[in-house]
Amino acid sequence: MNIGYHRLPPELFGAMAGGGGGPAAIEILKRAQHSKHLLLLLGVVTSAETSGHEQQALARRGYDLLTSAQIRDPDAVDSVIRHTSTGAWAHRTMIALRGGPDMPGATPGGLAAVAAAAAITAGLPAEIEVPVNDGIVMLPSVGAAGPIEAEIATVRNTDDQIEVAATGQCIIISGNRHARARDWYPLRTIAAGPLELLADDVDPFRMPAAPDLAPRVDLHRWSPAFHGAWALLEQHHPAIANEVAELIKVIVPMTTPPHGMVSSSSPETFGAIALSEPPDGYTLASTLAHEVQHIKLSALLDLVQLTRPDDGRRFYAPWREDPRPVNGLMQGAYAYLGVSGFWRRQRELDHALDAHIEFARWREATALVADVLQSSGQLTAVGEAFVRDIAATLDAWQAEHVPRVARRRASEENERHRTRWQARYGPIPMA
Repeated sequence: MNIGYHRLPPELFGAMAGGGGGPAAIEILKRAQHSKHLLLLLGVVTSAETSGHEQQALARRGYDLLTSAQIRDPDAVDSVIRHTSTGAWAHRTMIALRGGPDMPGATPGGLAAVAAAAAITAGLPAEIEVPVNDGIVMLPSVGAAGPIEAEIATVRNTDDQIEVAATGQCIIISGNRHARARDWYPLRTIAAGPLELLADDVDPFRMPAAPDLAPRVDLHRWSPAFHGAWALLEQHHPAIANEVAELIKVIVPMTTPPHGMVSSSSPETFGAIALSEPPDGYTLASTLAHEVQHIKLSALLDLVQLTRPDDGRRFYAPWREDPRPVNGLMQGAYAYLGVSGFWRRQRELDHALDAHIEFARWREATALVADVLQSSGQLTAVGEAFVRDIAATLDAWQAEHVPRVARRRASEENERHRTRWQARYGPIPMA
């Protein structure tokens, strides 16, 4: 398995700092994340063997099978290696192998389950033992089998069928991963036009850092919002649509809050976003514009360092109810640069007052945060250049006309947020 060296040229770095990046930058980010996953998988097997971990043999057999499957069908196996939960499991396992805190299933034997998923996806006949965690065999990007009353199960992939077997138990899985089978919970898809995403509501590593993950959901309820969001993005926001199609591969359902919609992403799970059931396509389109920015920035931060080590200071973020460290402030600024750009274009399409308000509110709020970042002393030289470009984009947008009533309403909403924050935390700290 080949691991490459990746670098973002200055012109693409500048394009990303302006809020976009384009296909060339996106391709570099994707390749870099693929290499990151390869390094993590190699690190798992070598660290397990070096430490004499009790699952080192499972990990080695898994790595060898993964290599064989890649020879048979590189693209199919790469889809499993790139899968979001594969990266999260490997990252958490490396932390555990180095003596850090772990979570159930963050063990080297999980590499055998990754390999079994790869063999199934590649159509490679194989038989391999895999660990059972909390009564479940999880095959990343494919699905979950269980409950299984054993510590080890065997995954067999033949020309006729796929099965997960343990003592006195055999769960038959059809070769079609979407087939209905007893005790088998496949990852399902949600499609909108050419956009096809995996919906993962079974993998324990689907979004380890996110709270309130939902159990099995009714995807039929989600479909209209995805069709509406994709139609809006594809027709009127083509740059965002391209980034969404290239970068977002997995949807992780969250429980629905009492009001509104929530979403989240994580550097551990490149390509995944967690979100509650979207109320409509309009709201979902804005959410996708927001979360794809987080995905881009998290991938960029694996290539360059934009902020200095946390010095303990916490800052006001106009989109959060809690004080944020400088790296969180950077993430928020970049996400809301994307949100501002979405509403900037959207207000030209429907001329709705709400769209003007959203644009005015977030261009003002994000510009404030860019100023705080620039004066914080917590940016690297590269980070200073990045934020200067963010600020330059926002400065140009400040001059764009917004109806007076929209400007007033936006300022009132920002002021209400500041007042609420100050009532809880005191005066807003400036850098």
